[in-house]
Amino acid sequence: MDKPSLPAMIADMVRAIVPYDQLETAHLRHTAAWMQAGAPLFRTQKPATPPQHLVAYFVLFDASQQKVLLVDHKAAGLWLPSGGHVEPGEHPRTTVTRELREELYLDAHFYQDAPLFLTVTETIGAGTRHTDVSLWYVLQGDSAVTPAYDPTEFHGVAWFPLDGLPFSRTDPHLARFVAKLQSLKFSTTPYS
Repeated sequence: MDKPSLPAMIADMVRAIVPYDQLETAHLRHTAAWMQAGAPLFRTQKPATPPQHLVAYFVLFDASQQKVLLVDHKAAGLWLPSGGHVEPGEHPRTTVTRELREELYLDAHFYQDAPLFLTVTETIGAGTRHTDVSLWYVLQGDSAVTPAYDPTEFHGVAWFPLDGLPFSRTDPHLARFVAKLQSLKFSTTPYS
């Protein structure tokens, strides 16, 4: 039997995400229709070609301390999970591993193989509106250690308790992600 194509594997991964709420259900339906239409999934030219493309977020999570690591992103002016655009022909999980090494100089230890959450967000990059279809992965983190970071991208990094996140200056979906994360009982042992 032939190995499924990367777009087919990503579509299967998206279909496997269990929605947390009605908005995530709508985002998952939108994404499934977008993928089924055969639209290009990967950004091929900065800042926004094609105008909708895949992004992989990853949230370092210290389950024992109930804290997440956010980066003070220079370009966005927000406290965000780390992440980046999925490169053409790249699996989103590979994007997470690559971006974690590039941005925080760490190796990835996934709590689960697949993303926990999916969002569709209209953003403005370099003055151009585009849509990020973001897959949110959860990685094991240790809040006793503040990692080094890429100073060209970030003003800094910080661990935040789940009940003390800077919601007024972050991704509009972070509160929903945290609620979904809290609804699942992550152990202190990662998936891989």
